[in-house]
Amino acid sequence: MIYINQVFQYVIDSKRIRVIYIKEPHVYIVNIDTSSAMPQRELYSNLITDMNQGELLAISDPYAKVIYENDLTEVQIRKREEDWETIQKYCVPNMQDLLYKRGRENKIREIVRDSNLGKTKVKKLLTRYWQRGMTKNAMLPDYSNSGGKGRAKALTNAKVGRPRKININNEYQTGINITDEVKVQIEHVINKYYRKKNNYSLRDVYNFMLRDFYSDRYKENGELKYRIWEATRIPSYHQFYYWFKKLEDPKKDIQFRKSTKEYELKHRPILSDSKSETNGPGTRFQFDATIADIYLVSSLDVNKVIGRPVIYAVLDVYSRIITGLYVGLEGPSWIGAMMALDNMVADKVGFCKQYGINITPEQWPTHHLPEIIIADRGEFEGYSVENLINILNIKIENTTAYRGDLKGIVERKFRTFNGKVKQKAPGAIQKEYRERGDQDYRLNATLNLREFTSLIITMALHHNQKVIDKYPVEKEMVADGLVPTPINLWNWGIQNRKGRLRTVDRNILRLNVLPRGKATISRAGIKFKNLLYGSRQAIEEQWYLKLKNRSLEIVYDPRHTEKIYIPHDNGIDFETCILLEPSQQYKGDFLEEIVFQQHLRNELEEMERTNQIQLTVNTDAALEEIIKKAVKNKKESFNQPTSKKAKIAAIRENKDVEKQLNREAEKFDLLPNKASESADVIDFVTKEKIDETPPKKPGSRLMEKLKKKRDEEFGKDK
Repeated sequence: MIYINQVFQYVIDSKRIRVIYIKEPHVYIVNIDTSSAMPQRELYSNLITDMNQGELLAISDPYAKVIYENDLTEVQIRKREEDWETIQKYCVPNMQDLLYKRGRENKIREIVRDSNLGKTKVKKLLTRYWQRGMTKNAMLPDYSNSGGKGRAKALTNAKVGRPRKININNEYQTGINITDEVKVQIEHVINKYYRKKNNYSLRDVYNFMLRDFYSDRYKENGELKYRIWEATRIPSYHQFYYWFKKLEDPKKDIQFRKSTKEYELKHRPILSDSKSETNGPGTRFQFDATIADIYLVSSLDVNKVIGRPVIYAVLDVYSRIITGLYVGLEGPSWIGAMMALDNMVADKVGFCKQYGINITPEQWPTHHLPEIIIADRGEFEGYSVENLINILNIKIENTTAYRGDLKGIVERKFRTFNGKVKQKAPGAIQKEYRERGDQDYRLNATLNLREFTSLIITMALHHNQKVIDKYPVEKEMVADGLVPTPINLWNWGIQNRKGRLRTVDRNILRLNVLPRGKATISRAGIKFKNLLYGSRQAIEEQWYLKLKNRSLEIVYDPRHTEKIYIPHDNGIDFETCILLEPSQQYKGDFLEEIVFQQHLRNELEEMERTNQIQLTVNTDAALEEIIKKAVKNKKESFNQPTSKKAKIAAIRENKDVEKQLNREAEKFDLLPNKASESADVIDFVTKEKIDETPPKKPGSRLMEKLKKKRDEEFGKDK
């Protein structure tokens, strides 16, 4: 129901209205916060709908407060009486006409004429009358003391609950009761302000409630301001907090203030642990990857930083033992995941030996397949894992996004690894953000990928023998005197619980799950990633001649580039290809580092390509300039016409003359600064002096003598 003189507030824009007249199907309202308010007509049903949908709230009448006559001045009383008389004599009799927009201005002009008041004065009186409750005290001139009884008389009843503290005047501050109307207001501000990403505090939300529902609004220097009511007319913070706790919905509050993901990750009830979902080793393995907080250097050049590595780990949920590891530069992806799965079934003694670490089988006894792998969506979704499911009979459970808590065991282990790295290793990230003047920790990078992998293996071996805090130890374990380390739990679970351990030939696993690539057959060998390989079968069957330029599918291990494999017989067997001599320089290097070097080479060539283009352009320009000068010289020498026959008549003789001129210009002079004396030129055959007087035609006499001498020599030889 809607009543005359009732005050409402819209949720969207906080506009406050008062109902001044009801004549169904319409309701006449005025805005109580504007300087001039004339009635507006609204459908009764529209207001009811807005109330039911929570878009319109009933609020306390801001002008419903007690005014004591003794507190008023004579001027206030006189002005109130004068203005009230004007309203009763001129406005109330014409109220019906003033409600309607059509004809309202004419009626106001009549009132102005009859009352001898200005039009602005009349509109001001009407605005005050409608906005402040249509009572006699509504005409009080002082804004802060104006108002009327309204219909909120229930607020004058005795307040329930604990009395408030006595104020400095030795009087009780009565306060108000929390009615259904106030509860709606509290719920409204909680939804509007508290359940938002702004993360307002409860005190802030309480202040917003007072501003929106328990204040007077006025303008000062054109700026809207609020005057909060006195304490006897507003709910206290303790009342607000009490009802907030009653209306509180922790789940909804966290989801709205933070996010649903954060609620699921940090605040949802934890009524069980990971171990409760397993009944022995090998039931569930948890898989995850993280970017290490350290920068590495290239194994080919320690002065080149190659970025941060990615650590992949597989842990058994029941025993907490690490069953697989991989460290690489490939971002969290299927390739890295496959490397970890490959290591999961590998013999750990041989694996550690590759990195110079000697262990016994008892120190790391895992080389098995699980029933279920719990993994992130990133590595195991978006890639075909049918081989894992269909061939190896492993069930994959993908966690939802940002739910690392579902893989809490492996997540905690990554935090431990990164913590150790920050304490020990140079190049580790010490701060999330560097401040001005801080040293760049990337410049301290020292470890290469192989050395960092050795470091991670060492920490994994330590983890497998470390006592697990807060492990849910079973009664039988206590009876057997078991110390809860991962290796002890693994061995005890195999003997006493339903172990799910299965093994598989590592070569079969590789053929089915390791990365696949395309290689090309050429005369130089089988080419993959710019590396050349050869095989016995390729030579025997003359692949390099018969299958040249044909591509074939291969299986490769990024950690071991010396070999690639060509699967055949439907994945049951394979042909091994060995690294050829031209690519032996990369023997023992990781594929990631080889690819990095190739990318670096391509970048250098790309940078040089621009210089080469510039060099070619300049060379072409120089060639054109030389030719241009030669053409010009030839044109200038055409003073005496020469026949075509004369130009080519004595090519050999002309060549000989040019050769002698070149020899004269190119001869060595070991003492160029010493003045040379003139000497006779003696023929070394005839011992006669040669006349070097220049002939009329340069070179002709000299050439004739040389020719004669040559003929004589040839004659003697014959």
